[in-house]
Formats: sequence, structure tokens, C-alpha cells
Amino acid sequence: MTNRQLAHDLSVLRRRTSAKWRTYPDDVLPMFVAEMDFPLPPVVADAMIAQVRASDIGYCGGPGRVGEVFAGFAGRRWEWRLDPADVRLTTDVSVVIVETLRVAIEPGDPVIITPPVYPPFFDLIPEAGGTLAEVPLRFDGTRWSLDLDGIERAFETGARAILLCHPHNPLGLVHPREDLVRLAELAAAHDAVVVSDEIHAPLVHPRGPGFVPFLSVSDTARHVGIAAHSASKGFNLAGAKCALMVASSDRTRALLDRQPEEVGFRTSILGRAATEAAFADGEPWLDATIERIIDNLELLADHLSRTMPDVALHRPAASYLAWLDFRATGLGDDPAATILERGRVALHSGPAFGVEGRGFARLNLGCTPEVLTAGLDRIAAVVRPV
Repeated sequence: MTNRQLAHDLSVLRRRTSAKWRTYPDDVLPMFVAEMDFPLPPVVADAMIAQVRASDIGYCGGPGRVGEVFAGFAGRRWEWRLDPADVRLTTDVSVVIVETLRVAIEPGDPVIITPPVYPPFFDLIPEAGGTLAEVPLRFDGTRWSLDLDGIERAFETGARAILLCHPHNPLGLVHPREDLVRLAELAAAHDAVVVSDEIHAPLVHPRGPGFVPFLSVSDTARHVGIAAHSASKGFNLAGAKCALMVASSDRTRALLDRQPEEVGFRTSILGRAATEAAFADGEPWLDATIERIIDNLELLADHLSRTMPDVALHRPAASYLAWLDFRATGLGDDPAATILERGRVALHSGPAFGVEGRGFARLNLGCTPEVLTAGLDRIAAVVRPV
């Protein structure tokens, strides 16, 4: 692609009004927030347009067909046999987390998180009335994993819940079944709740470890767990405001029954239409998008090896987010700040994911190869100036 064509494509993208394209000036390449640049799946766009043309933009009166089509999607993708009646709707996954914790814990109760982790987790727990109990992921120099011994100690000292990120953001880590089984057992032994944020699950890479839904691993997991799902990341619908709460035991259904009616009533009817279409008919688009992401991941790995060998890529097994280790480059605790200032590329600041993120940054691969290459060229000029 020529510079002229790249400029044309960027000018089209900059007509968008989302946070990705309005947060920074036009001379900055935005590769931070988790929005993809790709067009919507046609089936999703058609469903939303049909809803508008029917003047059917009133209040969302129930889950519609979402439970049915999501159960079909979950069965095809993950072999999860899910009762459609166990699916409830709300606006987004952050609301699933906050409103579930509100009914699962008492004010002041500790809730475990596993940094480096999605930055809003640090705020959602206090919003729900809890206090943070940080149990960082383990890293052996090659592999990241849950610190299950540390989680057990946190439960023993009073934690009443854990907010699991699965697949884990920013690492793209897919937790293995055996870790999920033990986590469920630990939570059950301490009468705690597991809230599993599985928003990136549709974007698991086919050549990596398969995604195992937390609620699918055991009866114990179903007893202690509530899962949060959405089409928003997989199908690029972050602003559509429709997410799924899944509870598959009498205990967890009773917890969700304690939520105010408004938690579900605030769901967007447009988001519901988009979600139904995505999970029912969007898989060909999703599969093609995942292949584009994997191609971009290979491009990233090759570019780093050639131009920035001091930057380590922690290769994700899910999603379009790449966790980059800049600690050997001398760019300090927050390399994203320096890269923004000197290179005019916006990455997500590593320290926002917890103190374990110092020296790291997160990069969004959900773009064209040309935009990705242009961004990496700018980053390389900061890391290894001529």
C-alpha cells in the first residue's frame, strides 16, 4: 500500500466517532482501546438496520432469542451444553460484574483479581462495594498462569469472590481446564463466588489451546460461578450495549434473582438484535476475522524480530491484543507514554493493568496490515532511533 492509499484509509476510519478515533489528534495512530477497525458483519448490520426500519427501538422487554442462539454458538464453538433459560441480559460486561458482585458480597468484602489485568477491574470492585485483593499471575519466564496457592490464601483470609478474566486481558491467556476445576473447588471450600469475564472467548485462536467455559468444567463450577459473555468484542459491537449473564445452578440463579429489574431492562434493543444476529449467523465473518488477526500477529512477531529484538512479545492465544515487554529498551515504567509523545502511536499503558504492567504496553492488532506496519515503523523509530 502506498502512503497515499494509507492516508485515504485512515481518513475513512477517522470519520468514526468512537473513542478509538476521537481520543487523540489525527496525527496519532490509535492502537490502544479494544475496538477493531474492521466493518461490521453484514448480518449484524442488516439486523440493526431492520430494527430501525421497523421503528422497533423501544425498551428491551426480555432476552428475545439470545439465550437460544448463544446456546447454539456455545455448543458449536466450545461444546458447552447450555440451557438457554440460564441466559439473562444487561447492558455490558462491566454491569454484569458490578451487579453480580453487589448481590454476591457484603460491603467491604475482599474480591480477588489477578493482575496484570483489564484496568476497569480495579474500579468495578469498589463500585460494587468490595475491596481489592490482588493475587498477581505467576510468570515462570515463559508461561503465565493463575497463582492458585495465592488465591487459596486470599480465600482463607476473607476473600468472598474472585473476578476471573478468561481469556485473560491483556495476555490473551486461556486458562486450562485443570486450573478452572481447582479454582472452582477452592471457591466452594470457602463459600465464595467466581465471576468469570469471558468476553474475549469468541476470539480464541484455533491453533492454540481450546477455550473451556468456566461453567462447563464441573458441577462445582456451576454451583459457584456466574459467567459474563457478549458479542461485543468478537463482533465489534462495544457500543451496542447488550451482554449476557449466565447462571446454571439454583444458588447462582437465586443470586441473580436478587438484582433489580432495571439491570435487565436497560439492555439496548438494538444491541439485542445485533447479538442475536451475531451468534446465530456471524460465524463465517468471525472465522475470517480471527484469521486476519493471526496474520497480523505473525506480521507483528516478524517486525519485532527484525526491528525491535529487545521488545518481547507474549504471544496471545485469544483476541486481537498483544502484550509487549519493553523493559529491555530503556523506555521506563510507562513506554506507551514515550511512544505516544515521540512516535505518535497510542498504545494502552502497561501500568494501568497493575504494578505488574510496569515496562509493558498493550497493542491492538485489530486493523489492516498496512496500519499495523505503519504503527510498528513509528514505534521502532522510538525504540531504536537512528
